[in-house]
Amino acid sequence: MTRVLAIQNLHVSVDEKKILNGVNLDVKPGEIHALMGPNGSGKSTLAHALMGHPQYHITQGNILLNGEDITHAAPEVRARKGLFMAFQHPREIAGLPLAHFLREAYVSRFGEKISVAKFRELLRILMKELAMDDKFIDRPLNEGFSGGEKKKAEILQMIILRPLYALLDETDSGLDIDALTIVTAGLKRFFGAETAIVIITHYQRILKFIEPDYVHIMMKGEVVKSGDKDLAHELEQTGFKHLSHDTKASRE
Repeated sequence: MTRVLAIQNLHVSVDEKKILNGVNLDVKPGEIHALMGPNGSGKSTLAHALMGHPQYHITQGNILLNGEDITHAAPEVRARKGLFMAFQHPREIAGLPLAHFLREAYVSRFGEKISVAKFRELLRILMKELAMDDKFIDRPLNEGFSGGEKKKAEILQMIILRPLYALLDETDSGLDIDALTIVTAGLKRFFGAETAIVIITHYQRILKFIEPDYVHIMMKGEVVKSGDKDLAHELEQTGFKHLSHDTKASRE
């Protein structure tokens, strides 16, 4: 079996408005992909569609996860199979302690029991690495967390669940340089030969901390150009304005 997250000619609409216009992309274990583009280009729409958000309607195309068609699978099925998304704006959930949420997610993902005491000890170790105060263990999920603490909690969840493919939707948004350094160190801890990361971002800033193998530019719902890390450097100098749909032919 070939290990790959294959996005094939994906068309997606939201409230009957077409957002994605035939996205094709292959993401394999051991690869880091950066997905860049201006506001409204479809980057976040792609991530939500991949995770099965019900408001994002796939009207054409397929999503294959390691050869299995998950185009119309429920979000929880995709998650159990190893697909994960870190949100740009993580939700606050009152009354749901962080430790309880993560333990339940762990049991659902792997189908194995772990004692409360053992899991809390694991959390403390990982939270120390992410410079998170362990007082957050019993705090309601993201409630009262700063922007940086929310993003660290997302990375903590990713490390705990060990997904095969992680989609990071503007994880660098709102982070100061210290928090960004810690978050990207957590990403590097997670990343390995059996995993893949897709970083969705407007800017090159996070890519200076975690180097992508591939950079893809989206505009108007399509991937119009792909390249290596040098493409991100080029964008920093020129911006997105010089790109148009005629660059689609230059995709690698």
